[in-house]
Amino acid sequence: MTLSVAAVLAESAARRTGHPAVVFGERSMSYGELWLRSRQYAAALRAHGITSGDRVALLLPNGFEFPLAYFGALALGAVVVPVNALLKAAEIEHVLTDSGAVALVCGTDLLTEGAPAAEAAGVRVFTAGPGQEHDAPRLDVLAGRTAPIAGCVPMRPDDLAVVLYTSGTTGRPKGAMLTQLNLTMNIQVGMESPFAFRPEDVLLGCLPLFHTFGQICGMSTCFRAGATMVLMDRFESARALDLMVRHTCTVLMGVPTMFLALLEAAAHDARRPPLDRAFSGGSALPVPILEEFQKTYDCLIYEGYGLTETSPVVAYNQPAWPCKPGTVGRPVWGVEVGIARAETVGRIELLPEGAVGEIVVRGHNVMAGYLGRPEETAEAIVDGWLRTGDLGVQDTDGYLSVVDRKKDMVVRGGYNVYPREVEEVLARHPAIAQVAVIGVPDAVRGEEVCAVVRTRDRTRPAGLDEEIVAWARQRLAAYKYPRRVEFVDAFPLGPSGKVLKRELAARFAAPRPAG
Repeated sequence: MTLSVAAVLAESAARRTGHPAVVFGERSMSYGELWLRSRQYAAALRAHGITSGDRVALLLPNGFEFPLAYFGALALGAVVVPVNALLKAAEIEHVLTDSGAVALVCGTDLLTEGAPAAEAAGVRVFTAGPGQEHDAPRLDVLAGRTAPIAGCVPMRPDDLAVVLYTSGTTGRPKGAMLTQLNLTMNIQVGMESPFAFRPEDVLLGCLPLFHTFGQICGMSTCFRAGATMVLMDRFESARALDLMVRHTCTVLMGVPTMFLALLEAAAHDARRPPLDRAFSGGSALPVPILEEFQKTYDCLIYEGYGLTETSPVVAYNQPAWPCKPGTVGRPVWGVEVGIARAETVGRIELLPEGAVGEIVVRGHNVMAGYLGRPEETAEAIVDGWLRTGDLGVQDTDGYLSVVDRKKDMVVRGGYNVYPREVEEVLARHPAIAQVAVIGVPDAVRGEEVCAVVRTRDRTRPAGLDEEIVAWARQRLAAYKYPRRVEFVDAFPLGPSGKVLKRELAARFAAPRPAG
C-alpha cells in the first residue's frame, strides 16, 4: 500500500487545474502551476543528491516558496522539517542537528540566522525567495531550469512525512515524528469536519506555515478541498480585515490574540467580510471574546484543541453538532479522548465523566514518537494513549473542556486553581481587554494567583487593581480570586500568537515593591 501527503496537492491540481490555490501580494498561483513548480523543486533537490527518506529543513517565511518547497520535498519522498522562523542561530542549529537534516532551504531574509546555523551543523544551504544575495544555490532559480519529476514517489503509510518540533517549554524542543498516514488522515478528516472546506471557500492564511495549525489545518486542508488560501506574510489586524473584505474570505483560522485584535480593527473599519465560519485553536479563547466576535462579524467561531504530537487536531466544536462555547467540542472522527488520573505514572487509569484529570488521546493522529528519544516517547505514549500534559474534563455528551496545562495550574495553599477559569471571569470586567492568570511565588501559600492585565484603553487608572480584585472576589471562591494584579501594554507571544505565560511568570516572580 502506498500513501503520500503530496497527493493532497497532486489530486487537487488534477481536478482544479486552473483554480487559484494561493494568493500572495498581487500574485495568484493556480493549482496546476503550484504542483508543476513543486515537482520542479523536487527535481532540483534530487539533482543535488537528495533522495527519499532524507530530512530537508525549511526555514521559510509565509510566501509561495513555503508550499513549493514543502510539497516538492514530500513528492520526492523526503521528510520535511519545518523550522520556526523566529529562532536564533543556536536554536536552529539544534533542530538541524537533532533531526539529521541533510539540507536547509532558507528564505533569503532569514540567512542571518540560518546560514551560521547550517554551517555549524554541517548542513548544505539552498536559498529561496527575493532578498539578499548569498553564495548558496537558489533553489527557486534552479527549479525554474529543471524538468519536473513525474509524480509522487511511492511511500508507505507508516513512513515519516514531517518532523515538527515542539515549542520547548519544558526543555529543548523535541521532534514529533508524523507519518504519511497521520497527516493524510488528519487533513482528510479535518476537511470534512470540523472545517467543512468546500472548493469555493477562501481562507485567510494569517497563521505561520511553519506551525502545525497554519500548515496542516490551514494550508493542507485548504489544498485538499481545492479551495483558495489568501496568504499573509505576517498577521496585522487592519490588513487582515482589508484582505478578507477584498478577497471575500469565507473561512478564518486564528489564535485568541488574533480574534481580539480583529475586534479592535473592526472598531476603526466598518467593512465586514462574508465570513461563514471561524476556527480558534492554540490556546483557550475567552467566551466573552468569542461572543463579541460573533456579534461583530456575524460569524460563528468553532473552538478546538490539538497538539503537535497529534497531527494536530484532537477535538473541535463542529457544524454537525451543537456548539458549546467554553468547550473544545467533541473528538474528531477516528480519535478517542479519555481523562486519566494525572498523578499516576507508567499506566493509564481512566476517570469517570465529569472528573478533572489529564487528557489522553489515541487514534490515527498520534505521532510515531519523539525522534531519537525512546525514553521520552515511552513516557508520553502509555498503554496506547498519548499523555498530553493538559488537564481537562468531559461531559456526558462527550464535549471536552481544557482546564489548563498541568504546569500552568496554580497551587495556592494546597488548593488547585485553574487559570482558565479565573481568566474567563476576569475577561468580563469592562476595563479588561486581555488577561493571563499566572502563579507567583508566595512565602506563606506556596503560590499566589496573579492576574496580568491589558486594559481596553491601555491606561492604568489609580485603584483599578484593587477594583479588579474586589470584582473577582465577588465572583470566585476565596482561594481562586487574584490577590495581585499587574498591568502590561502587550503580552509576550510565541510564533503562533499564543501568550507565553512562562515569560510573564519569570517577569513577575519577584514580590511587588512596597508602596
